[in-house]
Amino acid sequence: MKRRIISFLILSLVCYASFAQKPRVFVLTDIENEPDDAMSYVRFLTYANQFDIEGLIATTSCWQRTKTAEWRLHEITDAYGKVRDNLEIHEKGYPTEAYMHAIIKKGLPVFGKEGLGEGKDSEGSDWLVQSMLKNDTRPLYIQAWGGTNVLAQALYKLQKTQKPADVTRIVKKLRVYTISDQDDTGPWIRKNFPDLFYIVSPGYEENGGGQYHYATWSGISGDIFHGRFTGADTTIVRNKYLDQHVRQNHGALGEKYPQISFLMEGDSPSFMGLINNGLNDPEHPDYGSWGGRYELYIPQFKKYMYEPETRPIWTDTQDEVYSDITKAYHTSNQATIWRWRKAFQNDFFARMDWCVAKTYKEANHPPVISLSHGNTITVKSGANVVLSGKATDPDNNEVNYNWFFYKEVGSLTASRFVLKNPASQEISFTAPKVTEPKTMHFILEVTDNGTPNLTRYQRVIVNVIP
Repeated sequence: MKRRIISFLILSLVCYASFAQKPRVFVLTDIENEPDDAMSYVRFLTYANQFDIEGLIATTSCWQRTKTAEWRLHEITDAYGKVRDNLEIHEKGYPTEAYMHAIIKKGLPVFGKEGLGEGKDSEGSDWLVQSMLKNDTRPLYIQAWGGTNVLAQALYKLQKTQKPADVTRIVKKLRVYTISDQDDTGPWIRKNFPDLFYIVSPGYEENGGGQYHYATWSGISGDIFHGRFTGADTTIVRNKYLDQHVRQNHGALGEKYPQISFLMEGDSPSFMGLINNGLNDPEHPDYGSWGGRYELYIPQFKKYMYEPETRPIWTDTQDEVYSDITKAYHTSNQATIWRWRKAFQNDFFARMDWCVAKTYKEANHPPVISLSHGNTITVKSGANVVLSGKATDPDNNEVNYNWFFYKEVGSLTASRFVLKNPASQEISFTAPKVTEPKTMHFILEVTDNGTPNLTRYQRVIVNVIP
């Protein structure tokens, strides 16, 4: 009977997904192949204070094979310099314009493996090797918005110049997230560095008949099913809405945000999972984040892939998400991103407001959540579990609470587990019966009533034991 009275045993008081240090970030971009890289770079700069940015490298891709466009990175960075001090009013830590210009480099103006091998170093690949060799224990998050031949060459150079044990140690610190395979070096990297942490929807696009519309990252702007967008609200990712909240009356940086040609910001998911919002945990792609959710396995070979995968990679998985648009559940890999769309779009729009709001009071800022227990707890089957949190708002806005069970994450299969009174600060439930240890993930989602509404999270991992 006493076991049923126990609410929970706290295993850890360490705040889950609250980053103790800024993540190190290194970006490879085929900017100017189409508008979406420039769009993503504008969003990226509004979050620049949340990262230690070590490199911005202009690269080629399947769509831009013989040139790079570092000039465009400099042009948008000039605009960032005009709003940087305003951003700093609302959240500290934004890098200077001069620093951002200094870390912009370029790769070779050749496609894929043409830029790989002896004598194929570039200022971009050398800059990346320099970051890899830094005496820094933090992971280095490498994001490829375009082709990956600069990364491939850096790894090639690493093997040629470092001891095998040092190469192994360095590779273990790398975290790669590529927006599909935009040149033929991605499969080469994955095959030759089997221990490299690698997130990708593998495959390439060719004449509109390839992989991109199947990829997880395309959930940033839609969820395509049988050629049609379904499930998510696309209003807030269309040009009309973006004109109002980004391009017009939002300063020099907003003016550099181009019109959509295909999808909005196809590259942004690569860094959205690094934003410190209480939900994201970049070391666990299977936990789900604003950047999507991925699982570790060897995917089946498809005709749009360069070659079969030879080892497990972090790749596409699915979430089942209820849509307020269709009043139905939708299950897809893209839903792992679009389920958060309102929250991440509003968060970006607020930061664009920061670009022109000259005082703190003129803009909205996200709520802050604290739990009354740890982010990881252990309970016994049949125990009464109490989860509790409290939010404060820096602008004194009202806040709304929402607890939900993230059923796709964790090892307990309980697809229709229903929480009572999920809109309360505190919830309780009976721990399910298990015959071996299982995990359940619960998310506390708090949204303020400011303009725009801003959302933050806390995740609680409940270990259920027999």
